[in-house]
Amino acid sequence: MDEELREMIADYMQKGFLENIVDMFKHDTSLYSMVGELLKDERVRVRIGVAALLEELGKERPGEARLAIAPLMSLLGHDNPTIRGDAAYLIATVGGEEELEALKPLLNDPEPQVAELVRELFSGS
Repeated sequence: MDEELREMIADYMQKGFLENIVDMFKHDTSLYSMVGELLKDERVRVRIGVAALLEELGKERPGEARLAIAPLMSLLGHDNPTIRGDAAYLIATVGGEEELEALKPLLNDPEPQVAELVRELFSGS
C-alpha cells in the first residue's frame, strides 16, 4: 500500500495537484516518511513538487515539516549529486541550526555545484 500511495502522490505532483498533496500531508503526518523516496523520482516536476510542498508546509506547519528531515538526511550520501543538493536545500528549509550543521560535510562535496549550494545555505543562515 505504501508504494501505491507514494506512486499516487508522485503522479499527482507530476500533474501539478500540489494543493491536494499539501492537504494530504496536513491530515496524515506519516506521509512525511515518503519525502525521500519522492525526491528520488526521475520526473523533474515531482522533485520540484516535493520542494514546493516542504517550502509551503515549512511556513504553515514548521513543527510537522521537520518530520521530513530524517528521510532527507539519508539522501545526503546519495550517488546522484542533484539528489544530494536537493536534500540539503530541503533540510535547510525545514530544519534548524542542528540540521544545518549536518550539512557541513557537503562543503567538500566532489560535485562543485553541491558544495556551492551548501556554502550559500550557510551564508544565508
